[in-house]
Formats: sequence, C-alpha cells, structure tokens
Amino acid sequence: MGMVMAVSFTRYGRLYYLDPGPHSPRVGDKVLVPTSAGPEVAECVWAPQWVSEDIEGLPVCAGLATEEHLARDERNRRRRAEGRSIAKRLIRKHDLPMKVVGIDYLDGDNVFTIYFSAPHRVDFRALVRDLARSLRARVELRQVGPRDEARLQGGIGPCGRDLCCATFLKDFEPVSVRMAKEQDMPINPLRIAGACGRLMCCLKYEHPLYVEAHRRMPKPGQRVRTPQGTGQVVARNVPADEVTVKLDGGGRCSCPVAEVCVPRRQHEEAYGRAAEDGRGSG
Repeated sequence: MGMVMAVSFTRYGRLYYLDPGPHSPRVGDKVLVPTSAGPEVAECVWAPQWVSEDIEGLPVCAGLATEEHLARDERNRRRRAEGRSIAKRLIRKHDLPMKVVGIDYLDGDNVFTIYFSAPHRVDFRALVRDLARSLRARVELRQVGPRDEARLQGGIGPCGRDLCCATFLKDFEPVSVRMAKEQDMPINPLRIAGACGRLMCCLKYEHPLYVEAHRRMPKPGQRVRTPQGTGQVVARNVPADEVTVKLDGGGRCSCPVAEVCVPRRQHEEAYGRAAEDGRGSG
C-alpha cells in the first residue's frame, strides 16, 4: 500500500505519477515535479490517494509551486511560444519539408530542443545556425516518427477519447494485423489505424483480454441453448461479455455468456473434463 498522485505539464496532456510525500495538493493545484533539469511546474489532476499496488521508485513531489516558480514557468512558456514561431518562419524561409511538432526549453542551460517531422532526412545545418542567432540560445533539432508526432501533438482517437500515447502510455510496443483479426476487427486501414496512421496501440494492450475471452466463449457457428431457445452463435461481443445467437425459430438475441449453454461435447472440448472429474471425486 502507498499513496500516489498524478500530474500533467499541459492541459489534457500525458499523466505522470508521483509519490506525494508529506504534501496534500488538491486537483488544480500547481506542484513541483523533480526533473533532470530541476523542479518543473505541473498541475495536479489526481489528488493523492491510497493504492494497493507497489509504488516504490516513484519521484517524490517537491511541494506546491510558489509565485516565483509560477513566474519562471510563465517565462519559459513564452520562450517556447517564441521558439515555435521563429522556427516555423525560418523553416519557410529555408524552404525545408519540415513540420514543428513540439518544443522544449531549458532556461538553466538556455537550450531549445525542437522536435520535427519530415518525409525523409533533412539537411538543417543552416537552419540551426539561423535559429541559434535569432533565439540567442543553443538549439537542437530532433526528427521524430509518426507515433511520436501524435504523442507530442495529442488529439482525439477513433474511440472519441484523448490519444493513449499522449496520456498514459509510456512505450510503443509492436502491433500486428493478427491482433486485429483475433479481436474481430475489420481489416480495414481506416478502422484499425490511429491518428498517427499506424495500427492503434490499444490493439496491443487489449489483446490478452480478447484471447482469454475467446477461450471461454462459444465460437461462431456453435450450437447453443439460450433462455429464448436454441440457435447458432453468429457474433461475440467481448467488452459486453455477450454473444449474438441466431435462433432456430427465427430472429436473433444477445445473451450474456453466463446464460448460454453449449452441448456437452463442445463444453468438454472447450473446458476439459474438469466437471466430470469433480463429480467422480464426489
């Protein structure tokens, strides 16, 4: 058991989890988050609460932000906005096929890190020199791929919620079309692709749930008995834990899996002979 809180550096942005330590911030409070560049200001979006999971190793909240911290954070925000505007203008001037997707600024080292996307490798040496001269700071440019671009920019996914990569996902894991097939998804790029144009990340972390559900649910084509009568399974709804059955007498019905009975042979094939062994031992 331990206490944990969540903060975000931008509104509706990615969540970061902290150990609140001796502090008790409320939702909306500005708090200090320890980083490699020193404490940074973030907004508390999840007040400290007890959780059952092991939370050892989480960064410890450095306390509530003071007026001095808030003023410094506002100056840094203005510098980032200035850097983005100047970068876009100079990219147009140099006629480079680049798109600025994110920008960081470390005031202690006076360093801008500009993240950009491009269809191929770009020679930006002249651009860096002009940026450093205009911003009066050291400038680093980093090219990112489509997934990192979506994570940095944020947005709304096909499900209508904020992008997983921009809120809680820490790492990108390989996703395959096979996972989509095993989740009864239509193999249509427009249906299984995320905002980045790649396969949706949720296909990966929801995959084990579907594998387990399909193991215990009757398969499409199986004969089953429902409270409305016997019929054949034509579809499965894993999130709702239901199956759709075409009834022998006509019509269809959707039933919870717990209310569907399959013939004895099919039941034993799916679940083994555990039930029979249990009766024998009794």
